[in-house]
Amino acid sequence: MLPFILRRLAQGLLVLVGVACTVFLLFNVLPGDPAALLAGQRTDLATKAAITADLGLDQPLPARLVGYLNDISPLGLHPADSAGRARYGGFALVPLGSKVLVLKTPYLRRSFQSNKDVLRILLDYFPGTMWLALAAMLIASVGGVALGVAAALRPQSWLDRVLVSTSVLGISVPSFVAAILIAVTFGFYWSHFTGLSLTGQLYETDPFTGERHLVLRNLLLPAVALGIRPLAIITQLTRSSMLDVLAQDYIRTARAKGLSRPATVLHHALRNALNPVVTAVSGWLASLMAGAFFIEYIFNWKGLGTVTLRAVENLDFPVVMGATLFVAALFVLINIVVDVLYAVLDPRVKLG
Repeated sequence: MLPFILRRLAQGLLVLVGVACTVFLLFNVLPGDPAALLAGQRTDLATKAAITADLGLDQPLPARLVGYLNDISPLGLHPADSAGRARYGGFALVPLGSKVLVLKTPYLRRSFQSNKDVLRILLDYFPGTMWLALAAMLIASVGGVALGVAAALRPQSWLDRVLVSTSVLGISVPSFVAAILIAVTFGFYWSHFTGLSLTGQLYETDPFTGERHLVLRNLLLPAVALGIRPLAIITQLTRSSMLDVLAQDYIRTARAKGLSRPATVLHHALRNALNPVVTAVSGWLASLMAGAFFIEYIFNWKGLGTVTLRAVENLDFPVVMGATLFVAALFVLINIVVDVLYAVLDPRVKLG
């Protein structure tokens, strides 16, 4: 198990290096002057030159790429003076002349708009995306398994045909289109019946007392909009897997021994049919965190999607680059966990 995890971590590190190089080169050939964005419209040439030197924009592109990789790496070479320690922090490992090898938190630079640390911005907005993705995955997994089992127990019936047709429609409709329809219908036209609104946050602040309180109803519409597609896929996957398992000999043997149908379905069929479903659920979690960007924008939800799209509008390149790397790292880590979990659930899978 440990060699497999270490090997996958090494492969994931190579993927992140490739993503970092691609993102850096892409945003460094785009039009725009970061120094002008930081300095403002009314500034002198000396100020712009100082900001350009501070950002390293006066260096050739290869040197800037090496410096960026050194900043985002958890293990890098940084100045040994007090200014360097204050900027990067971490633990000094090996002194190398005027520099020192440092074990540190990845430094994703600073926002052009707010001058805040990009990693701190992303960590502030990440809980909103995480709770939205988890809520959508909960709705999709519970609803998908229940609907898939119901369809598999009555194959070729009207219920089966309706569920299959509806799931095909759910797969076909893009998430942002479903989000707009759900927001307008339940958050605007029918808001006096549902009590829901177009926008809202997980935590709201009382304007009189200043206290923050949890408002779960604001999570419902964006979670449903984000969970429709995985719900449809899990429904079809559960139905197909259940039909295969219900046709096995040991299911007929259990029924022949007098075991009731609900007990056979719950204790034998469903347990063996859930392996591919669990894998799909785990894999979809990373996709939902990345796919929540437009859902958050539509519902004005405070998450990674909102801060990233605003950064794109404002040409805040460090935030966009940091968010891309952050999501890529989540994909790598979740995929490693999925592989290990799949091997734990199914003893036939070898981590070779």
